[in-house]
Amino acid sequence: MSFSKILIANRGEIACRIIRTARRLGYATVAVFSDTDRNAPQVGAAHEAVHIGASPATESYLSVEKLLEAAQKTGADAIHPGYGFLSENAGFAQACADAGLVFIGPPPSAIHAMGDKALAKKRMIAAGVPCAPGYLGENQDDQHLISEASKLGFPLLVKAVAGGGGRGMRLVHEASEMAQAIIGARRESQSAFGDGNLMLERLIDNGRHIEIQVFADSHGNAVHLGERDCTAQRRRQKVIEEAPSPVVNTAMRDAMGRDAVAAALAVGYQGAGTVEFIVDENLKHFFLEMNTRLQVEHPVTEMITGYDLVEWQLRVAAGEPLPATQAGIKLTGHAIEARLYVEDPYRAFAPPFASTSPPPAPTSTPPPRSSPCSTRRACGRLRSSRRCRTLAADPSSACTCASSPRCARSRPSSARRSCGATKTRCASTTPMCAHRGATRPRSRSR
Repeated sequence: MSFSKILIANRGEIACRIIRTARRLGYATVAVFSDTDRNAPQVGAAHEAVHIGASPATESYLSVEKLLEAAQKTGADAIHPGYGFLSENAGFAQACADAGLVFIGPPPSAIHAMGDKALAKKRMIAAGVPCAPGYLGENQDDQHLISEASKLGFPLLVKAVAGGGGRGMRLVHEASEMAQAIIGARRESQSAFGDGNLMLERLIDNGRHIEIQVFADSHGNAVHLGERDCTAQRRRQKVIEEAPSPVVNTAMRDAMGRDAVAAALAVGYQGAGTVEFIVDENLKHFFLEMNTRLQVEHPVTEMITGYDLVEWQLRVAAGEPLPATQAGIKLTGHAIEARLYVEDPYRAFAPPFASTSPPPAPTSTPPPRSSPCSTRRACGRLRSSRRCRTLAADPSSACTCASSPRCARSRPSSARRSCGATKTRCASTTPMCAHRGATRPRSRSR
């Protein structure tokens, strides 16, 4: 499984993040770019850069054929998918293997097993991982789903089995809402994922969204690296990620970690993954789903563990054992990441038409680690309302500054300022997530 040249099948921030660690470890790197991204940061950061198509993602970053052609053209023998795009596509992982390329991620079988939410929950139940009560059957007749919902009780969630990020999900408070919820969830699921199958899940009301970072290698080893609390969300998207969680003590962390590791081992997992749990008011946790890739918020975990998670990915993909045992992993300090959004209140809070540039970093004190788009061109127009992320940690954090050239341990005053700047932004978020944002939004005065 050795390799020497890595093609990064992604763009922007995560592509640059992977390139930095890969170059530090001595790997040659290849960036790819579309028409829009000719001057994007990853193009200059890598040793080589290859044009792969037009601006639409379907003609570039989502084209398996063009990515494999770029790898063959440059002599790359490994592909890192980053996050988003094809990072959780089992077909892409299999295509890489068929082409003789190392896919820096989990096996296709693990991606497939966790990609179907109903199948994943069945596997978790068999592995002894706690799951919220629900319906996971194959009978998808509308009347049958309504009947199963009545047995389960309300409130509940109608969820797409192939879903993620809150898409294909409806919150149902009473039986009279079921018919429309099924229609809406099925339509959205079919449009977003090409799969209209649904499952039902008992709602854990006023729950907290807490996820566990896991890693596994090809030698049968698996560990967790603590939790991230992602409860503060808006429009089914995370706003604040925090580690450690303010509600998790050592015993609870150990229990959630054991279940997360069991989840990974149950599907033959390898590499970086995140097991998401919903935690009820009694602090009991229930499996939600597993993200079979590196998360956007992985730097939060890096800051409190001192480990470079991309380096771990590369070492595991090369066939090495995990760099640390569970007993050797210590959490030090506290880290908070805030995602900053730009929305137009006159257009139903949609992303604005105009591109934006990131605000300048303060000069009076060392800035918190921040990851904005480096240029207007890199940021693009209408990709999403999220414009940048900023990460702050206390001075005792274990960060080794391996993952970012701008990473600086923020002094307490800087961390407080960073957190204070986001309080106003977070005031409009739902304070408690409901299984990734299915809560009804708060009403706004017009």
